[in-house]
Order: sequence, then structure tokens, then C-alpha cells
Amino acid sequence: MVLVPLRPCRASVRLLPLLCGGARSKGASLSPGVPGRLTQRRYKKDVLPSPEGPIPSVSVTEIRQYLRAQGIPFHDGYSCLHTPSLFTGEQEAQQQPPSATSAPYTLFIDKTTGSFLCTATLAEGTWQDFQANVELRHHGIPTPSPGESEEDTRRAREDARCIWDRALPLWELLDEDETHVTKAMFGISTVTDATLKRFGVRYLRTAKSLVFPWFSPRDASLKGVKLVGVESQEDTITYVEQTLPRPGSYRNLFGLPLISRRDTEVVLTGRELDAMALYQATGVPSLSLPRGPTSLPPALLPYLEQFKRITLWLGEDLRSWEAAKLFARKLNLRRCSLVRPGDQQPRPLEALNRGLNLTKILRAALPAGHKSIISFRQLREEVFGELVNVDQVAGIKWARFPELNKLLKGHRRGELTIFTGPTGSGKTTFISEYALDLCMQGVCTLWGSFEISNVRLAKIMLTQFAARRLEEQLEQYDEWADRFEDLPLYFMTFHGQQNIKTVIDTMQHAVYMYDITHVVIDNLQFMMGHEHLSVDRLAVQDYIVGAFRKFATDNTCHITLVIHPRKEDDEKELQTASIFGSAKHPTPSLHWGPERCCDEQGVSGTPVTCRREMFGVLIWPGLGGEISRQDRKLLTGPGKRYLQVSKNRFDGDVGVFPLDFSKASLTFSSSGKSKVRLKKMKEEKAPVSKKAPAGGTGASKKP
Repeated sequence: MVLVPLRPCRASVRLLPLLCGGARSKGASLSPGVPGRLTQRRYKKDVLPSPEGPIPSVSVTEIRQYLRAQGIPFHDGYSCLHTPSLFTGEQEAQQQPPSATSAPYTLFIDKTTGSFLCTATLAEGTWQDFQANVELRHHGIPTPSPGESEEDTRRAREDARCIWDRALPLWELLDEDETHVTKAMFGISTVTDATLKRFGVRYLRTAKSLVFPWFSPRDASLKGVKLVGVESQEDTITYVEQTLPRPGSYRNLFGLPLISRRDTEVVLTGRELDAMALYQATGVPSLSLPRGPTSLPPALLPYLEQFKRITLWLGEDLRSWEAAKLFARKLNLRRCSLVRPGDQQPRPLEALNRGLNLTKILRAALPAGHKSIISFRQLREEVFGELVNVDQVAGIKWARFPELNKLLKGHRRGELTIFTGPTGSGKTTFISEYALDLCMQGVCTLWGSFEISNVRLAKIMLTQFAARRLEEQLEQYDEWADRFEDLPLYFMTFHGQQNIKTVIDTMQHAVYMYDITHVVIDNLQFMMGHEHLSVDRLAVQDYIVGAFRKFATDNTCHITLVIHPRKEDDEKELQTASIFGSAKHPTPSLHWGPERCCDEQGVSGTPVTCRREMFGVLIWPGLGGEISRQDRKLLTGPGKRYLQVSKNRFDGDVGVFPLDFSKASLTFSSSGKSKVRLKKMKEEKAPVSKKAPAGGTGASKKP
């Protein structure tokens, strides 16, 4: 039996009618006592700061200086500064904040962002909010207590309570055979009833799902639930999850109520079932992250401050391994250890089912921090892992563009891809679907659209997501909008010319707050106007591309950068040199478009550094190399587009393939009728003026 990692459920509307034991209208409330009442739910999407009102940055040094100036006692933690809370009401408002001896240190200030959280009252806010509350105390005004929950949050809690009350404890099902069948269905036959009871897991018959509770750390009230179902195909089991409230507001560290203040060691897992299996086998306190390896919200860091040692065991694939290394940076590398995925080190539940020694695996965890110089001995296992997991090393595959997988092999972190094509050829429409495809697979995506508004971009992506024109089916808008909002997708609110430093700072903020792993910048030209006009524009472009490349490497993040090519004659084909000049660069490039094609002839004078920074170049449109005139006609025409990969540092494969455009859904798909479905081209080392021999369409590897 093969277990597939959890994937978010995009069919919440289908499951919700089952949760209360009967059918109900879409959008109807689950609130008990209000059967059939229709409500329209609207949720606020996180948007990064706008250029008109960016969130002021604050350094940890400035935070310390302010606390000392205000006489607020504090001490350093791993990720946060600890101070007495302003919200507990244990003391009356005074000119000076409470002393260290009179109040517990229950307020945590994030060292990176300045955001605070009081674990005693659950009050939270920005650094500016904290300063405002301190000023209120100085003026003798009592610090306000946390406000009541918003309407959407309150309704989500009511829905969660309805589900929780209808679910049955898994260890108390009336039919013993049903218990065995249910455990077998979820692959937890080895998990004892005592473990299930300790973690409070229930089973909802109508939805055939396990129910995991989210209890408030303040008063143990139910804040939400997560439902996990299974989909079986032959020997493969896929876990499907759904949360109340929605994923963006679901911040449950599953197992947190079971943690004692004396515990100094914890293991973080990617699934609730893994946390239970790990605790059962080792007795070590174990917690599950709310969104697995997708994200570690900074709001959860205060709850992890008490631990001197944290082991991250998120899964069995390389994607989980990369996420663990990224999360360790937030948690402080000095106290973190990582369990490397491998055949003898699968995820905890599978290890328990196979009878492996989980205690031994934990002891073999590798320290997250390492010296600047290491030997091959430290790299040996990681190199072996890449050789064994070739498909995973290649990255995440596109579901909508299988031909792109044949060339680029996948989408990988830490790379920079250049995407270019003529104005008005459909670059933004394609790149939005290109990014949406990955986002639907759990890739946290940040969009920086400087040319078109976020409203227009979101409309395009929503149409592509629903694969239909919603303006003709407005009654379905709320359903598709709810599903679309569950995607880990964020937008920068910049528009028009922007300074590169401001953009980089915003990207850095997004990586920390939302664990962004893919950034789309459309386009580079909107960052060149703020630089010195006296400087050569090619040098400015070189600097900007270098800055993005450094960011991608430092933050293990993939950046897709859209660049407009220079103006060419109508008879001249688009080429890589249309962006950078004549010198060759080893970057993957995407070239896009309906008419023009790509060659390797260029103009001298482009900075060499810029070309070295990239991993791929995509040209849209892009036809070149050894494509015959007859094949070119098959690739062009009404509704036809084609994508050319002209540079690919990963393994050197370059080529071109056609796409059909659907105006109704604004989507591109592989051309099933075209005879030329995929062309891999040889790079021309001879001048372009020399005609290529006919019929040469074989694959090639770049040196």
C-alpha cells in the first residue's frame, strides 16, 4: 500500500452537506438551530503592503532599544523577545509597564517583523499596535482586551462545533468490525485506542472522515476542526483534508494542549497521524503543523519558544526536506535537527507500520546548522538521496503542461526563469496559468503585477481555475471564489514604476510570513525607471537580474521574471539576444508567441553577469533552430501559440511545443491534433545566416 501526502480539498462545497447528516443548499449555514438558512460568506484575502502605505520595517535592535526606553523588562528567545503582557489585566494601568517580578512573560515579539502575540489572551498585532498600547498605558488608559471574533470566524466555530458534536470517538464505535475497517482505510491499524483517545480523534460517518480538533490554548474551547478523508486507487491512498475555518485562518498546532511547561524537546511533523504515531512509539512530545510542509505561520512561533531542541520530521519526499530546512531558519538553526527522508527513514506513521525503530531515527537526525566549509562526508547522504530520487529532484510537475515537463523536467526552488515575448501576445495570460498550475499543487505563490491591476489578474486566474466564463454563470461565482481563496496565493499591490529595493524587501517579508516558494514578477521594465538615468540601461538590467538571482538562492525560492524583448523588425524572429545581446547565457528561458521565432544571433554589448544568473529562458512566441516551414504552419494559426525553451541549465534540453488557446476559459492546452506536438532543437553553433540542414529535429543536450 502506497501512501500519498495530504492534498488540500477543493471540494468543500461537496463535503459540507454531509457534515450535518443531510443535504443542504450550497452556501447554507451549518449553524445548529438555523437549518436551511442561506448565507453569503466573504473572506478577506491577505494582500502585501501597497507602495502608498508600506508597513514600516523594524529591526530587533530598535525593538530592544524601545523596550529599554519604556522600562519594559524582556529577555531574548530563539525567534521572539519575551515580555510581560499588557493585556492580562493583572495590574492596573500605570505610568510604567509591569515589572519582571509581577507578571509572567506571556507576550512574544517576533524579532523579524515586530509582530506580537499574547499567549494568555491571544491578543496579537503589529509592532505599531504594540507601541500604541504602551502609549495608552502611559496616559492612564486601560489596555483594551482582544475584540470579539469576526462574523466569519464565529460562524466557522459554530460549524466546527456542529461537526464535532456529530462525530463519534473512534475508539467508541459500536461495531468493532467498523473500527477495524476504518483504521485499515486510513492506514492506522497500528495506532492504539489509547493514543486516539489521548489526542481526541473522532470519526464522522456521513463524510467517512477523521476529525481532528483545534482547542484554544487559553480556555480549551473548540476553535476549529480538520477533516481528513481518503481516496483509494488500486494500492495508492491519497489523504484529502478540509479545515474549518479556512486554511488561511487555521493555525492549529495539533497536540499543543498535551504539552507540559516542563517539556524542552518536541518533534514537528507534517500530519496529525504522524504526530500520534511518533508519540506512541517514542513518548516524545509531538506536534503537527496545520498545513504540513506548505507553511509555518510566524504566529505559531511563540508556542515553540519553550523548546530547546526541535526535530523536524515533515515527510518522506524531497519537498518536505526542503521545507524543513526553510522552517529551521525561522525556528533558529542552533536548536533544530532534521530527519532526512529515505527508504529506512519514511514518515513516522509508515515507519510505525513497518516496525522500524523511531527512537533510533530521531537520534540520527542531522543538525540544521553547519560550518561554512564541509567535506564530501557531510554531503554523501544528500548526494545519494538526489541519485535515488531523480524524479523528485527535478521538481514539481505541471499538471496542465506535460510537454513543459519533458523539457524543464519540473519546477525547482532556488532558480531564476526568464519569460519573454512580444507585447500583446498573451504573456500574462499564459504565465498566470503557468503559476496557477503550481499553486494548485501547494506551491505558495507571490504575484507582483506591475503592468495590470490585481483585480484584472485575479479575474483571469479565477476564470482559468474554474475553466469557464463566470460572467455567464454568476450563480456559481461564490462557489468557485471560495475554492480559489483556499489557494496559497498572494499579491503585491505595487503598480507602475517601483524601486528594486522596495520590491525585494516586500518579497523578503512574504517569504518569512507566508513561506513563499514561487515569485512572479511582471515585469522587469517597471523597476528600471527608478534607477539613475545616467547609468547604462543594460548595466541596470544586469544589476536587477543579479539581485533577483541572489534572492532566489538565499531564500530557496523560484523567481519567474517577465522581460519585454527589444523591438525587432517584423521579419526578424525573437531570440535570446533580443533580451541580453550576443553572449550566451546558461539560463532556462521561456519564449512565447504566435508568429516569431528564436535564433542565437545577437548584438554585442550585453553584460555577461546577467546571463550567468539565470537557470532558464522561455520565449513566447519562439520558433527557431531546425523547424521546417511546413511544421511552422502546423504550429501557428488561429488560436495557436507555442512555447520555446531556449536555455535550460538543469539538464540542457531545449525545444518548442504548440499550445491551443481557449478564449472561453483563457487557458492553454497541448495541441492534440497537431502533428508537431513536441520538438527538441539543436542549438546552432554556426551563424544563423547559414541554413540548417532539412529534417534535423532531434533532441540535444547543451554543453
